[in-house]
Amino acid sequence: MTASLVASAQGTRVTSQDVDRILAVVNDEAITLLEHRNRLATVERQLRSQNVPLPARDVLEQQLLERMISDRVQLQLARETGLRVPDIELDAALRRIAENNRMSMTDFQAALQKDGVTWAKFREDIRDEMTLSRLREREVEGRIVISEGEIDNYLANPVATVDANPEVALAHILVRVPEQATPDQLMRIGVRAQSALDQIRRGEDFARVAASFSDAPDGLSGGVMNARPLDRLPALYAEAVKKMQPGEVSEILRSPAGFHIVKLVERRGAGTSVSAGVKQTHARHVLIKVGDLVTVEEARRKIMAIKEKLTAGADFAETARMQSNDLSASKGGDLGWLYQGDTVPEFDRAMDALAINQVSDPIQSQFGFHLIQVLERRTEEASQERQRAMARQILRERKSDEAYQEWIRQMRDRAYVELRTDER
Repeated sequence: MTASLVASAQGTRVTSQDVDRILAVVNDEAITLLEHRNRLATVERQLRSQNVPLPARDVLEQQLLERMISDRVQLQLARETGLRVPDIELDAALRRIAENNRMSMTDFQAALQKDGVTWAKFREDIRDEMTLSRLREREVEGRIVISEGEIDNYLANPVATVDANPEVALAHILVRVPEQATPDQLMRIGVRAQSALDQIRRGEDFARVAASFSDAPDGLSGGVMNARPLDRLPALYAEAVKKMQPGEVSEILRSPAGFHIVKLVERRGAGTSVSAGVKQTHARHVLIKVGDLVTVEEARRKIMAIKEKLTAGADFAETARMQSNDLSASKGGDLGWLYQGDTVPEFDRAMDALAINQVSDPIQSQFGFHLIQVLERRTEEASQERQRAMARQILRERKSDEAYQEWIRQMRDRAYVELRTDER
């Protein structure tokens, strides 16, 4: 979910007839022109906030309609299978969004209202985003199978050094091919992919071309992928990127999902190797949870008061035993030896930045507010069990994007979609 949804639809005037005008029918549901225009205004603001040059209006409209169709198909599946984000979890997510915008909930709702966004609509937009994320976890991530043979093969051909497995940041374009594409369809889609590459080669902004051509879910935000170690990329991308320098763009790559174009944005020497030593951190914490009875503001005030006491010399273990809302409280907040990834990302990042015995400032996570203290650090050779677990996770991440794209393609191809854009 993103706070960018605050930048919502406004500035596009619609008439009463627009409310009833249908652009597409997806199974048994309609997408109206009003919905499309509202979403279009949001997408345009997002692109401007990222300094992405806007594609031609008609191109962006068509790309957005395809994205809305894909989202609608997925949300229908979620509803049919009983997947719904509970109000309590939705409210917690909304509180985090407000906090990330440095606003109270009252101020946040007022800001939305000022931008012409009703609170009820914003709530449901965020619920939809959370639903799509959980649907992916259930339908895609949860069904990826990693065999023992694949793990054996990975460990038999390890990345020799961290330098050989850098962390890379990419942007990409996917021009999707239908599951049962005819030769004529393949030719037309291939020409479309070549047109996208030609524009990039002529100096067109990659993000703008991605917003104009890409069928990937991240296409409308410029095709930017989260940075990750090279060996956690889809194999198709990893092989291409190995030979590239930052700023370079690949030739057209082919997979079962379609045609791909990849740009290497950045390469950092900060990857990992399963065969290398594994860093562990011995840490303890105090946790003040946020929930029905404790608001974000109350939890923050409480954790700040605890931080002041610790700074003044209070014993950390005793404070954790008395104040922490965590099972570790009985052990003075002691979490034992932690591997990278054992805790949530916010906790991991804060913990890694601490010196030995230093107490962190309050850190907010999905659980509430933490104060963290690092007691010791060590690097040891990973056990065989740990190496296999790490290899399994790497292979799962490597397969995830490809599996997701294939799943979306199947969902889109199997849905009944009737376009009525010619009536506009």
